[in-house]
Parts: sequence; C-alpha cells; structure tokens
Amino acid sequence: MILEKLENNNIQYTNIFSIMKNPKFLDDSFEMICNKLLQIFIKKHKDYGKENILEIGELGIAFRINEKVSRLKNLITSNKKPVNENIEDSWYDIAVYAIIAMLYKKGYFQKLDLSPKNKK
Repeated sequence: MILEKLENNNIQYTNIFSIMKNPKFLDDSFEMICNKLLQIFIKKHKDYGKENILEIGELGIAFRINEKVSRLKNLITSNKKPVNENIEDSWYDIAVYAIIAMLYKKGYFQKLDLSPKNKK
C-alpha cells in the first residue's frame, strides 16, 4: 500500500512509516516493510538501471546477497557502530536483492520495465 498524493501535478509517494508508526497487526507491519522495499527498489532502479543485474544473472545476485550477509555478520558480531551503512539498510538490501532474484528467475526482470508512474 504505497500512498500517492498529488502535488503540483506530480505524484509523490508518502512514506508509509510516517503513517503507520504503530501497526496493530503483524501482517500490517509486514506490508509496511514490503512497501519500503518497493520504494528502495524503484529509487535504486532509477539510479542503476537493470544492466548491472542482467550482466551478472542469478548467480551474481546470490554473490551480492552473500556479500551483504557477510558485512551484516561483521557488523552484528563486532558491536561497532557502522559509519556508512547501518544494519537496517543491509537487511533492506538483502530483501530487495532476494526479490530481484525471484523476478529474474521468473523472467520478469529481463522483460519488464518500471511503470510510467514510477519512471519520473
């Protein structure tokens, strides 16, 4: 449930976390996280495109997830405060890569593009 609002004829996405600070149900909180993942995916897809994923394929995505997991394990076990990327961001990146892998496996990532409303 990404909430859209019209502002100066531009669709902007409202951060779902600011609306649902205290979800009452587990599935609501799950949906909230999934919407955050979609926002991250769209933002990064606009920045990087899809060629980097198409070049590395499913195995490359698995390597990227592995790198993120290794960094995450280091951050968690070292008890150091990260300078560049926090632990939550690492979890989000892993989840986004996992979804990209599923899209890739089904062939959607290769043949589909962002919807026009998200290309802006």
